[in-house]
Formats: sequence, C-alpha cells, structure tokens
Amino acid sequence: MSNDPLLQPYQLKHLTLRNRIIVTAHEPAYPEDGMPKERYRAYTVERAKGGVAMTMTAGSAAVSKDSPPVFNNLLAYKDEIVPWIREMTDAVHEEGAAIMIQLTHLGRRTRWDKGEWLPVVAPSHHREASHRAFPKKIEDWDIERIIKDFADAAERMKAGGMDGVELEAYGHLLDQFASPLTNELDGPYGGSLDNRMRFCFDVLKAIRARVGDDFILGVRYTADECLPGGTGKEEGLEISKRLKESGLIDYLNVIRGHIDTDAGLTDVIPIQGMANSPHLDFAGEIRAATNFPTFHAAKIPDVATARHAIASGKVDMVGMTRAHMTDPHIVRKIIEKREDDIRPCVGANYCLDRIYQGGAAYCIHNAATGRELTMPHTIAKADRRKKVVIVGAGPAGLEAARVAAERGHEVVVFEAANDPGGQIRLTAQSERRREMISIIDWRMSQCEKLGVTFHFNSWAEADTVQAENPDVVIIATGGLPHTEVLSKGNELVVSSWDIISGDVKPGTNVLIFDDAGDHAGLQAAEFIAKAGGKVEIMTPDRSFAPEVMAMNLVPYMRSLQKLDVTFTVTYRLEAVEKSGNELVAHVGSDYGGIAKQRTFDQIVINHGTIPLDDLYFELKPASSNLGEVSHDQLIAGRPQTAWRNADGKFQLFRIGDAVAARNTHAAIYDALRLVKDI
Repeated sequence: MSNDPLLQPYQLKHLTLRNRIIVTAHEPAYPEDGMPKERYRAYTVERAKGGVAMTMTAGSAAVSKDSPPVFNNLLAYKDEIVPWIREMTDAVHEEGAAIMIQLTHLGRRTRWDKGEWLPVVAPSHHREASHRAFPKKIEDWDIERIIKDFADAAERMKAGGMDGVELEAYGHLLDQFASPLTNELDGPYGGSLDNRMRFCFDVLKAIRARVGDDFILGVRYTADECLPGGTGKEEGLEISKRLKESGLIDYLNVIRGHIDTDAGLTDVIPIQGMANSPHLDFAGEIRAATNFPTFHAAKIPDVATARHAIASGKVDMVGMTRAHMTDPHIVRKIIEKREDDIRPCVGANYCLDRIYQGGAAYCIHNAATGRELTMPHTIAKADRRKKVVIVGAGPAGLEAARVAAERGHEVVVFEAANDPGGQIRLTAQSERRREMISIIDWRMSQCEKLGVTFHFNSWAEADTVQAENPDVVIIATGGLPHTEVLSKGNELVVSSWDIISGDVKPGTNVLIFDDAGDHAGLQAAEFIAKAGGKVEIMTPDRSFAPEVMAMNLVPYMRSLQKLDVTFTVTYRLEAVEKSGNELVAHVGSDYGGIAKQRTFDQIVINHGTIPLDDLYFELKPASSNLGEVSHDQLIAGRPQTAWRNADGKFQLFRIGDAVAARNTHAAIYDALRLVKDI
C-alpha cells in the first residue's frame, strides 16, 4: 500500500472511503427539468472513474417549492427525482466511489419571481444583496412545513441510493436562522444561540428519524461569518461543538465567510490572484477543537497543498472541487505517479461565474468537462497517422497540437513570436492573472512529451506550410486589436493591448472606451491607474465589463475603486480629434439626444479583435475542402469529409480568434472537437 497521505483510506462511520480526496457539493447547472439526467450522470461518473473517494453532487438541491433555484439546480422536492438519483448512484458505486448530495432551503437567497412565484421566506425582512428579494418573515407553519420538506427530501435521496446527505447551511436558510444578523424572530427560534440553532437541530432530528443511523449526515456551515454583528469565531466554535455533541451528524464541513454579496462569495471561494487555501488553517482549528471528522474545500487546486492538509491533520477529507472540473483524473494520475500530467486549475472561475449568470459550468481550459457525452477526457488513437501543420501557438493552436499528437499524428507548429501563448501571455502580464499562463505551460509540456515539433520566430507563409506536405492544416493565428471604431480620429487612439504589453506608455488623464466588456479593458485601466494616471472607463452598455462576470469582477473593483477610477455607463465615444497636446473626445449615446466634448491626453479603445486570417485565405484555394467545416459532422463527432476541390492536397481549417473574437474556452473547444476526429 502507498504511504502517500492522500491515498490512505478513511472510515466515516460505516462507510470506507478509498482515499482522502473528495469533490465537495457543487451544482454545475446540468439538470434537465430539475433532474440529474444523462449529461449530469456522465459528468459525475467521470470523477468517480478518475479515482476520487467521494463525490458530492448538487450545490444545493432544493427541498421546498418556495426555495426555487436561481440557476439550474436539482429539485429534491419532486418524487420523480428518485429513479434518476438511483441511476447516478449505481453508476458511481460501480466505479468504487461513494456519493452524497447536498440539500438546502435557500431562504432569502433566491427570488420570488422564480419557480412558482411564491414569497421568499427568512427569519427577518432583510434583503440579501445578491438576489435582491425582500423576504416574508417566516411563520410557525412555514417552519413546520420546511422541516418536513427536509426530511422528505432526505428520504428520497436514501431511496435513490445515496450514501448520505449534507445540509447546506452557510448563507442559506439554516444559517439565516443561526446568524444574529439575519434572525429577528422572537420565541423559540430567535434570540439566544440555543434558539437560533433550534431550527437546524429540528431539521437534523427530522431527517435522522426518517433515514436511520446507517446513513451519513453532515453539515456545511460557516464557523465565522467575518461580518460585524454576525456569527464570530468564538460563537462559530460553540456551534461546531454543539453540532458534534448533538449525535445527529457524522462530520463537519467548515467554511469561513459570508456569501450575501459578490465580494463575500469571492472571499469564500477565491479566484486566481487570491491566496490558495485561505481557510485551511481555520478548518484545522475547528478540527483540533472538536476532534470530530472535518472536511474542507476552498481553492485547494494542487496536490501538494491537499497532501499537506491531510498529512498535517488539519482535515480528514480534502475537497478539490474546481480542480476536478479541470482534471477529473487527479487521483488516478497520483496513483500512477503522473502528477506532472495533471491539468492545472488556474482559478479563472469561468465555471462558477457562468452558472451565476444562468449558464452551465464549463472549465476555461478543459472543454470536455460538462460535455462528457460528446467530448473525451482521454484522446483515442487515430486509425491512420497524418501530418498536421498548425500555425499559431496560442491556446487554440496548442490544444490542436496536443490533441493531434495524442491521436498519433505527426505535428508541426509554426509561431511568429518568441514564445507560445498568444493572448494568454498578454493576459498573464497582470500579476493577479498570472496563473493563466499554466494553460499554456501544461500544453507545452504535454506537446513536448508527445513529440510535437515547434518553430518559433517563424512567420509562416503559404509556401512554408505547403513545403511540409501536410494532410491537414489548422490556422490558429488569433486576432489583432480592433480599434477602427470611430467616425473620425482612429489614428489618434491606442489599444488596450498596447497598454498591457507596455508598448505604449500610460497617459496621465486617460479615457478607456470599452465596448468589448472583457478583461482587457479593466486590465488596461489597472495598469494606467497604478502608474499614476487618472482613468475613466466608458461603455455604451448598461453595465461595464459584462464579459468579466461577477466573481472575477470583485478583485478588479477592489483595486480600481482604491485607485479612484471612474466608471461611466450608457455613453458612446463617437470621434476623437487633436487639439494641441490634448485629445478631444466626442461623446454621444445610443439613447439619443446627447453630444458632449471631453478632453484627455490619451484615449484607449477596447473593442475585441479582428481575425488575423490572411494566411487562411492564401491557402484556401489549395485545400481539398476550401476551408469548409460541416457543422453537422462537427456536432455529431464525425470526421470532416467535405471535398470541394479535386486538386486540393490538404484539409484546411481555422479555429479560435482566427475565426472571430471569442474567448479562451471557445478557442480550446474549437480545437478539441475538431481535432479529436482527425
């Protein structure tokens, strides 16, 4: 048996867990009609195949109709969920992993205009900032009903074969009762800690009475809200002890913080540029004080930190949840002594930010996650070896090279720059986003192991490509900044790339016109403001930087607000003209009736990219498919068979921003779904 702390089994009550790594409860927003159907099951089972000890699903499944999900969650209050749960649990158990589910009532952390349009309930009328609903103060009959709903849902989960259920407390209704900030009830459920905890214990008792003792029951809760007037560390420790001493639960799942604002949520679940494992020592304090099984997860992306968490005794089971969205086979690779092959989580939080905007969770650089029914995590060998030439070593080109090499093809990559990375290398100029370069480093490492040939500082011409006698050519040349957006004065502006790269010195009084709404505009603003410049970000949209999304916006705002950056929405930069040493900005509005003039010494345009596609169009007449991609074949996962030119010597494709300005995930997905069938 291995002496690796992470690979030691753990006995949780009657349940033997095969190692110390878990996927904690999370909702990837894959349900269909509130049910964990085929897609959801495939995603969950993939992590079990990868060797994880236990996977927890649903973050969190709703137990009541007046707890409507604000994004696509499981509906545990429906009887029809049981057979779907059974199919999933059976499949996970067949792979040797345990499986649990998280249950909740959201309380005020939802909206009244979701689901059945029922009033939101909470132990006060205080609105939660994130979801904005003013709740009804909960009544005695609501409490009785919801306690029963929890027990009913737990019974359904046991009938569906789950090994246990975890209650989601923090930020949700159970925590709203426990926290003095959100509980203004009188009588048995309000006031003292005994009374504020009564609802939680009533729920636990009702569940335990229904499911018996041979069923794992845990609570994920905050032991310190980090809010004035809220549950502090001392009271959190007392809550931890009371949970243990109740005899009703089998483990504690500890977090620290609050999730009622975007900023609070981001501190609980940190993103790139924030400290790794920020609450691990705190979880260790809870475990030491209670001497009770303790689980914890919060930005533990790497094996070394997870190993330390177990070896030091800080926790009994360590959660690597986002890490398993990036690479579901972490444990298998540890066992096989292939830790260098683990695809790294870069903390971009594309996964969570998407679900909070109503989308499905996807990993920024593993396009197979959430698409297990159609996209492979392990690439199959091709029937015939081909020569594949790729132009461009950004994320799209490197993913194409990696997948083609995994297929067994001979792969040659041309890159005009000194180094790989494309726009990712530019992004990583920001200290906070430096982790993004791992997207490139991992692919380069994989490509080198697979024998891919790279030519850097090589501007590929059509003759260069054709001299390789390729079977397949993939153009992944990306794009260049698009600044030609004004009616006058386009030659007077610079791009956000110019600022971030250092090619242009920041001005002292700067307007950033941002109608792309992505990271580059905010990155440029931060570079200029940190250099001492006065910065205004202007957008024609109703809100700024919509492509950055909520949790990624938090560290930008913390920085830019301190630097006194001004944000102006619903105005459009229309033209620029020079006046002496200054630039006059002509500003209008899509809403009409506005014409203003403002003066700056530098104007920066952030308007995405236009494809760098000259080489593609040069090669197109010599290709057999004339660049055509069958969307039907691409979606169905079949090889491309278009044949439009009998004299063509090679298939020609283009991917990523060489097609149109999109994002890193789109570029990598383009490459994976095309090349996996070449």
